[in-house]
Amino acid sequence: MEKLIALLPMKEHSERVPNKNMKLFCGAPLYHAIVKKLQQSEYISQISIDTDSKIIREDALKNFHNVTIIDRPVELCGDLVSMNHVLEYDLSQLPGEHFIQTHSTNPLLTVETLNNAIETYFNNLKDYDSIFSVTRWQTRFYWQNGDPVNHNPEELIRTQDLPPVYEENSNFYIFSKNSFRKANSRRIGSKPKMFVVDRLESIDIDENIDFELAEFLYSRNK
Repeated sequence: MEKLIALLPMKEHSERVPNKNMKLFCGAPLYHAIVKKLQQSEYISQISIDTDSKIIREDALKNFHNVTIIDRPVELCGDLVSMNHVLEYDLSQLPGEHFIQTHSTNPLLTVETLNNAIETYFNNLKDYDSIFSVTRWQTRFYWQNGDPVNHNPEELIRTQDLPPVYEENSNFYIFSKNSFRKANSRRIGSKPKMFVVDRLESIDIDENIDFELAEFLYSRNK
């Protein structure tokens, strides 16, 4: 089976959790957790960290082998820059055809899940051009105006019998340069496949409460 390059974008500034990527998580900077998982995968040949932070750059080169740094251009810095634009630049700087992009904010992802997703990607290239991770929900959802999304309020069937709804959880995206180009520079291609990740494993750290919960679960799992 082919190997791919892991893309790990990390900016210096973070709003809701200050200095999030370098914040100590079970005794080490948060981003260390996902890098260690990526390094354990037999399908990943290289980890490329895209960052505008000198601190992250120096820490990564000091603590990890097989890691390269892509210095983020000034025009791609800032909270409002699309991640697809960052990835477009990264792909222009790297060799290879296949990539997995993840985040430092997903420390509970397991090597098994990453490997299963990569295997699914390569085994289904005839039918799908990309994979993105999702969380499966089977409960009653409503639109902002109160209209039901996936159920009829007049027929209160059991929630386990409702049609499931899938949330893009941003844990990882697997794609190729070709699919990225054909989808007008988007990491989710024109023929994507969803990959369901366990709800606890898929926790994404956006706020301090997420950080505390993820740290507790990570410590328990260890």
